[in-house]
Amino acid sequence: MLTPRRIWKRCADMDVRAKGFSERAGINDALDRLLKRVKTLEAEEVDLVDCLGRVLAEDLAAQTDVPPFDRAAMDGYALKGENTFGASQGNPLYFKVKGEVMPGMSLDLSIKDYEAVKIMTGAPLPRGANAVAMFEFVRELGEEIEVVKAVTPGKNVSRRGEDVKKRDLLLKKGKRLKPQDVGLMAALGIDRVLVGKMPRVGIIATGDELVEPGKSLGGAEIYDANSYSILSMVKRDGGLPRLYGIVRDDYNSLKETVEKALREDVVIISGATSVGERDFVPQIVSEIGDIVFHGVAMRPGEPTGAGFAGDKVVFMLPGYPVAAIFAYETFVRPALEKMLGQKGEERYHKVRGRLSRRVASELGRRDYVRVRLLPTEEELQVEPLMVKGSGVITSLVKADGFVVIPENTEGIEEGSTVEVNLF
Repeated sequence: MLTPRRIWKRCADMDVRAKGFSERAGINDALDRLLKRVKTLEAEEVDLVDCLGRVLAEDLAAQTDVPPFDRAAMDGYALKGENTFGASQGNPLYFKVKGEVMPGMSLDLSIKDYEAVKIMTGAPLPRGANAVAMFEFVRELGEEIEVVKAVTPGKNVSRRGEDVKKRDLLLKKGKRLKPQDVGLMAALGIDRVLVGKMPRVGIIATGDELVEPGKSLGGAEIYDANSYSILSMVKRDGGLPRLYGIVRDDYNSLKETVEKALREDVVIISGATSVGERDFVPQIVSEIGDIVFHGVAMRPGEPTGAGFAGDKVVFMLPGYPVAAIFAYETFVRPALEKMLGQKGEERYHKVRGRLSRRVASELGRRDYVRVRLLPTEEELQVEPLMVKGSGVITSLVKADGFVVIPENTEGIEEGSTVEVNLF
């Protein structure tokens, strides 16, 4: 039930919203304030088969050499390389064959001058051998071989520790693990690894006009795109997303859903975050916790905000899909990275090209300009997409990336060299 005080507060909030943002925070300032309060989650140990894409929570040093012994890098005959000097088709040199060694065999063989052991790739080198003469340059003559090309000591041999030496620091804390990293850990005999715990993220979409994909649309309804683009980005960034569905523009329903979603580590709400009469999200966040910032000097994404309910982070993203995606990339992604303990990795691949036409901007605001790349004979041409507004999600599909116009720049002139962040 609304008390007189609650009614007065609700009316006051509507009055403030109707006037628009009194001030907009700078992106760097807003991000600093946010990240100062975001906590890194505890670590957990997982099996090697489950660690792809996870973030290392400890430095990883080698506990053994890789390879752990000198081994053949080619099929052929192991011998002393210096014994082959001078060998040629016209001057073959002869070696006595002492035996054969295959990969995985324990080795109890040694050779002397002008002795050889038949060997396969990956097999351990016999004692005394320092090179492998490839089959292509050897003629087999029963208990002897004829070598017709010289091999230098070390040729066709993989030395112990040439890949990894014991105690080498291989992977640093904060690194997101790639397939090759998993392969390296397997090569070191590691079967479990300590990684950052994955943040649990609740996703809420607001709006009377929204309908879930797969259902029929009414006259003025649209499908909910934000929930699924945000869910996909959370998965990409190492979080565990959970959809809390579409909530109508109703204060009580929205507050109830937000409070329910606070069982997660992070709550992301899209829509109802601006300054309209039914944009209840900022009011609700301020009631259940406190707001760190609301209203940012960026385009698209000005109505973005963030707050905390205890140690739970609540993000307020715009309802327009393009604005929601750029707001996520600017604020949510860095917060998830800090929760995971991730450090020092560039978020985007970048290329440079020449701008095909002038792009206007406003001093004091950071603009994200969607662009296409057009290769020419001399250099890449960067073409800004002719699209207005932040509701046209196809502009992101058609774009190859985006160019950032910083706050201290009033547009970028045609012909300027710009850096493109690739999607």
